[in-house]
Amino acid sequence: MELAGILNKLTRFSNNIDIGRKGLATNGEEHRGRIYYERGIAGSLKLFQQAQSTSNPQIIILSELVFLQQELQFCHENDTKTKNSLTQAIQSFEDSLRCLKIVENKKAYQFAEATHLTDSKYRIQGFPKDAVHLACVSHRIRLQNVLRAPGINMIEKAVLEQRVANLATVQAAYTEKQRKALT
Repeated sequence: MELAGILNKLTRFSNNIDIGRKGLATNGEEHRGRIYYERGIAGSLKLFQQAQSTSNPQIIILSELVFLQQELQFCHENDTKTKNSLTQAIQSFEDSLRCLKIVENKKAYQFAEATHLTDSKYRIQGFPKDAVHLACVSHRIRLQNVLRAPGINMIEKAVLEQRVANLATVQAAYTEKQRKALT
């Protein structure tokens, strides 16, 4: 599936999730809410799986970015902790997209690599732990914290687990791009 199709559908499905959650919390709208919610969750899971199957870091990151932007849009205005966390995640993934462009230019990435510390705690498999890796690591922690919360239903947990798996795919594919740029 092409990138625009994935992103458009993710936007629609995350909107369905929001409509569904609001319906579930509204007396008399529970049935309609359940339908929207389940349609949104199932569709999102399928699209995150399709994004992962591409093994393309840009597609996976953009998918996550669109989903995060939608979550932020639907976040309650008084929920400052969640809004701050989502804003930070969005910024991290926007920064990681810049790294994806640089790693494609072998000479530019070789210069960029020279600016990173060589200590192993600043490296992943010997390559710089740059914005792509940092975004994936911090977001994985964020998603795993949500997975630990009680009351999350199993289908929503499946979406969260898929998103965690997608981050590992991004890092593996990106590390390969780093390897090619630096050899």
